[in-house]
Amino acid sequence: MDWLQQPAPLIALSAVLGLLVGSFLNVVILRLPRRLEHEWRQQAHDLLHEGTTAAAPEGAAAAVAGPAPPDLVFTASHCPHCKHPLSPFDNIPLLSWLALRGRCRYCRAPISWQYPLVELLTALASATLAWKFGYGWQLAAGLLLTWTLIAASGIDVRTQLLPDQLTLPLLWLGLLIALVPVYVDPATAIIGAAAGYLSLWSVYWLFRLTTGKEGMGYGDFKLLGALGAWMGASSLLPIVLLSSLIGAIIGGIALALQGRDRSTPIPFGPFIAAAGWAWFVFGDRLGALYARLFGLA
Repeated sequence: MDWLQQPAPLIALSAVLGLLVGSFLNVVILRLPRRLEHEWRQQAHDLLHEGTTAAAPEGAAAAVAGPAPPDLVFTASHCPHCKHPLSPFDNIPLLSWLALRGRCRYCRAPISWQYPLVELLTALASATLAWKFGYGWQLAAGLLLTWTLIAASGIDVRTQLLPDQLTLPLLWLGLLIALVPVYVDPATAIIGAAAGYLSLWSVYWLFRLTTGKEGMGYGDFKLLGALGAWMGASSLLPIVLLSSLIGAIIGGIALALQGRDRSTPIPFGPFIAAAGWAWFVFGDRLGALYARLFGLA
């Protein structure tokens, strides 16, 4: 099957895989924050009653937190409006949304644009990685990085939360694959992880001490640290500059369209993720373009 070794079939297969994974990422984006909030409520209840003379009634924590939200894998998809279970034909990535014209088959309520956008973005990003790396461990690891960045970004946009359940495994995976190494050697990965975290951590505390406000969250530190583990410390300055540029443009447009002022909090994680992915795939070309523009080449 020599045809499978050609780039075109690999790119096409990666795009199809991206569509399927993108459908699952939509589930993660919607359900993971709700499950985390449910767990936090239970944990907070247990901590508040720990050490008290009167023990909390059995099941009280679950009653306070409410019924557990759907899990990420086994609970079937359903319409968020009418709660009707979706058939397999309603769950075909991208195609079902187009065939249904963006509305639920059962109640005709509009279906969020998030679903096709995430699926299409995941497919395009996966195909781009196949074009960039071809067959091998670089493609496999790059797909995991890309899918995690998309899920984390979607959650941050919706909730302004970057869950440790996504950022920390990404950080550890970046350090572990450096043992092979897949992209960078172990020393480069360790220094990149530390520099990525500490750079934004320092900016955070400098901003907080001078203004009394929090400019970003700890999830941003961990995300940049993870990208540093994957690409090394030399990638951090371009990622920060590029993410700031993207954030200023897109954030400014979004605030203007919504009629809000600059004091409105904007999640920074998606911009870090977008800049990190762009540098991961096109860093050599972006660096060469920068050098030419400023006469450094």
